[in-house]
Amino acid sequence: MTKIRPDTFELGLGLVSLGRVWGVAQSAPPTEAEASDLLKTAFDLGIRIFDTAPAYAASEGRFGRFLADLAPTDREDIVIMTKAGEHWDDESHASFVDHGKDALRRSIDRSLEKLGRIDVLQIHKATRDVVDHPHVIAAVEHAKACGVGTFGASVSDVAAGIAALETGLYQALQFPFNVDTRFMADLIPALHAKGATAIVNRPFAMGGLAAGDPRAAFRFIEDEIGSGIVLTGTGKTKHLRENVESFRTRGR
Repeated sequence: MTKIRPDTFELGLGLVSLGRVWGVAQSAPPTEAEASDLLKTAFDLGIRIFDTAPAYAASEGRFGRFLADLAPTDREDIVIMTKAGEHWDDESHASFVDHGKDALRRSIDRSLEKLGRIDVLQIHKATRDVVDHPHVIAAVEHAKACGVGTFGASVSDVAAGIAALETGLYQALQFPFNVDTRFMADLIPALHAKGATAIVNRPFAMGGLAAGDPRAAFRFIEDEIGSGIVLTGTGKTKHLRENVESFRTRGR
């Protein structure tokens, strides 16, 4: 049974900045102690949806250690979302894409080892040709056998999103959407028609909209998608608190 609810509008925390340089400002990731504090603060503020990926370098490992320290009842309350398809090379300190069957299977197994479980597995860097490739289908079947119940595709163009929805394999789509990325709005009717969940990343354009009103950014997304998940991606506790408050007061 899926742990994401397509009839609500919820704030989640994207964990890319937990493990690697990210954003317009190219901010360095937090220290181990700062990462732990960020995750604890998010949980204390009521965030229960967390989105990570192997391509986020140290992110999965740090998140996994945080999960392991939680009480079992608290851990069960969390929605653990990760991805497969983009990977991290420690030697070059860079990510690379490989949607081959063996690479996907190894990635899923490593993520399960680090995180304990996966509630939502997304195909990372999914293109129109990738979403129904036999290697991807085999990886989805492997993940199902490992207990994963919900699948998504992380896409950056409308054609890939539509193709993913038409396969019937995915119950969610993750995509960038903000006032500067409105072209992705063409996905929204198809998502609603399929009863799938929108997972919106880059609500502030990776920091490019930081000078604007974050409440307005959240209102814009809610007005456009109606329901779904919006991910704030920050490695700083102060910024996280501000984003949570903006999300809560977006309608005022």
